[in-house]
Amino acid sequence: MKSSPQADRRPELKRLISRVKREQERERATLGRGQEEAAVKRFQLPKKYMHLEEFVKCVQESGIVKDQGTIHRLFDALTVGHQKQVGPDLFRVFYTIWKETEAEAQEVSLPASVLEHIDATECVFKLSSSVKTSRGVGKIAMTQRRLFLLTNGRPGFVEVAQYRDLEDVKLSSAPFLVLRIPSLKIRVHGKKEAFEANLKTETELWNLMVKEMWAGRIIADQNKDPQYLQQALTNALLMDAVVGSLQSSKAIYAASKLAHFDRMKLEATMMVPTTTAETLKHKINPSVELAAPQAVDVLLYTPGQLWVSVGGGKVIVFDASSWSLIHTCQVGNARLNCMLGVDRDQVWMGSEDCVIYIISMVSMVCNRQLTEHRAEVTGLALDTEKYSQKVAYSCSAEGTVMAWEVSTLKVKKHFRLSCDFLQSVYTCGGALWCCSRTSIMEVWRNGSLKQRVNLPEHQRVRFSCALLLPESEELWSVCVDSAEVYIWHMKNATKPFHRVMLQDCAGCYCMIQVKNQ
Repeated sequence: MKSSPQADRRPELKRLISRVKREQERERATLGRGQEEAAVKRFQLPKKYMHLEEFVKCVQESGIVKDQGTIHRLFDALTVGHQKQVGPDLFRVFYTIWKETEAEAQEVSLPASVLEHIDATECVFKLSSSVKTSRGVGKIAMTQRRLFLLTNGRPGFVEVAQYRDLEDVKLSSAPFLVLRIPSLKIRVHGKKEAFEANLKTETELWNLMVKEMWAGRIIADQNKDPQYLQQALTNALLMDAVVGSLQSSKAIYAASKLAHFDRMKLEATMMVPTTTAETLKHKINPSVELAAPQAVDVLLYTPGQLWVSVGGGKVIVFDASSWSLIHTCQVGNARLNCMLGVDRDQVWMGSEDCVIYIISMVSMVCNRQLTEHRAEVTGLALDTEKYSQKVAYSCSAEGTVMAWEVSTLKVKKHFRLSCDFLQSVYTCGGALWCCSRTSIMEVWRNGSLKQRVNLPEHQRVRFSCALLLPESEELWSVCVDSAEVYIWHMKNATKPFHRVMLQDCAGCYCMIQVKNQ
């Protein structure tokens, strides 16, 4: 596929409009060039009518979109007024229009005088026909951030609005001789005069698309998650393809089925609690391009990168400054329980299949596997005090703890603790702290027990996580089935010296220290 200057300037464009190509690249990185042809499945247009289940599979294989909720809304749109099935002819027309939209978006060439007014990451996804507006004659351009008028003649730039500045968008009509022509009227915060465009037969479609982008921007800002705006853009482009496919009086009503964020905005279903809004800096959904939402199993921050593990060993890596997707890979086929950054160029991953996978941060491929554990690997830790990050510790569910020489990847020593499901291991003050369901153990590096922390006998709850605070010599612990936080003295943990009850909480799974909190 030939790349335009606009596509080259904006990597997000390729992520939206070249999903099939991207999936091929990911498969190549994961499986190697020798297996590429076997891994990539060529999409073939359907030859028979499709009910919802077949339609979902077909759309996902086509690379148009992966999210099942969006596909369900697309199915509703394409089946308005008929039986709940999509015919092969209709899908062929829809697919052709979608692919043409992709090509047109890449081929839009903006002059330098226009490019200097928009961000380097912006791209024109939709251009109207040439229309008369209150700011002159030209084409309305829709990017992922704003609307602007591309004036006729010598192309010029007239900004209409950024989506976050919109105040009102509505259908109107403009006088022309004895007639009235359908128009779109847009009001912007801080501007007295409304912008009006005589979009004629395109008016209702543009009304839907602009409102969806506006709502997506609002919800993205409220949730600190730019992916909502990207999804709103996908919805708007699907509306365009639906209207082009149906060519009927019900086309606009059908396209409105895809106005997901506009509907959410009206129903106020995405309101963020005040405390969350005040604290939240950014949010990202790693399942946005997966067929169905997946639970996040493990998070790991390494300098400049966020590693996210979701169901079944799938690992997604994001750039921690732009929050753009860098890489995806498949690490085994089982759930990952833990991740650890080692020596600035490796990430170790402990899995339910008893294996520790070692991923190179440079090549993003798994180059080693450690297979000495005989039960699922549940915890990983680095000894940063005495050995300068040369020794790593791992633990597995049945109680085994192993010390690894990082440079050779050999087991230096190992021992087994008597406990109920060992969940994690930590290093602190020359000792190891190991958390199981029923106790937290401080252990010397040779495996001999130094002290055991138990909950009071009447407390029939299970530990889920421990947090060591060496500065204050405190051990904090939480339980999966209790709202209490137990705080112990590390040097003498015979009983908790303080407890904190968490309101409206059924239990806790994890803790981190953030400054003095």
